[in-house]
Amino acid sequence: MRLFTDSSPHIRSTHSTSRIMLDVAVALLPALAVGILILGLRALWVVLLCLGTAVVTEGLCSAVLLRRSSLRDGSAIVTGLLLGMTLPHTVPFWLAAAGSAFAIVISKVLCGGLGQNVFNPALSARALMVLLCPSGMVAYFAPGSDIVTAATPLHHMVRPELPAESLWDLFVGRCSGSIGELSTLALLLGGGYLMWRKVISWRIPTAFLGTVAVLTLLFYKTEDSLLWAACQLCSGGLMLAAFFMATDYASSPVTPKGQLLYGVGCGILTVLLRYHGLFPEGITYAILLMNAAAWWIDRHTAPRRFGDVKEAT
Repeated sequence: MRLFTDSSPHIRSTHSTSRIMLDVAVALLPALAVGILILGLRALWVVLLCLGTAVVTEGLCSAVLLRRSSLRDGSAIVTGLLLGMTLPHTVPFWLAAAGSAFAIVISKVLCGGLGQNVFNPALSARALMVLLCPSGMVAYFAPGSDIVTAATPLHHMVRPELPAESLWDLFVGRCSGSIGELSTLALLLGGGYLMWRKVISWRIPTAFLGTVAVLTLLFYKTEDSLLWAACQLCSGGLMLAAFFMATDYASSPVTPKGQLLYGVGCGILTVLLRYHGLFPEGITYAILLMNAAAWWIDRHTAPRRFGDVKEAT
């Protein structure tokens, strides 16, 4: 019998990077379509600007650093698409372009390229944009109105009170907010598609959403605890973050137990920041904090290896 030796990894997947990125982009299309339908064409221009800036920036970085172009893997497209969908459609164009360039240069290229980033590039850029130009990140239009308002459903719940919109309106997307966070239904369809395609596991989204549901159900702030928890789940960028941001391969744990622990941590921090933070939406910083802890979680949740022999001391 012939024995073959080869270097690891010995178990390989047929999923290429470009295929994974294509699946993510396809999964985002329903939520993007709802955002454009509700908010208008300016939402499309913001997303296209972020996407185009990310692609151009990555191409320029590859040329300057004399590296092989990485545009074919599609990661720049997904980064720009995700960033654009986390922004309000009223964001200044210059700010959207600057944020997209930052996401590629600082959070990705300078970290060593695809798969080497410690923090999610799109969320890193959004966090910086909120800190440097908060006024450009909180202006929203109510659906069917030309009046600028900052009263998103989460702003109502900070007071605390239930949103002015019904739960059904929040579920289908008839509310104000960022471009890609409006429709819970569209995001659930996209997340289900990613799990069906085996691009992401169920562990992180389930642990994330389940933790937020349990905590907001236990620590409710209105008379109706069930409605309060349901509105928390359907408001803000929770669904977008749970399926598309927290599951980023490079910045999340790889062990099964680690993914569950990571999702629970994201949920706890999200509720804490929503209840006690400076901004009504705490998801961005919750995930970034858990990104920093991902390596520690992997280290302490690695499965035990059998058959190892300890060295004699």
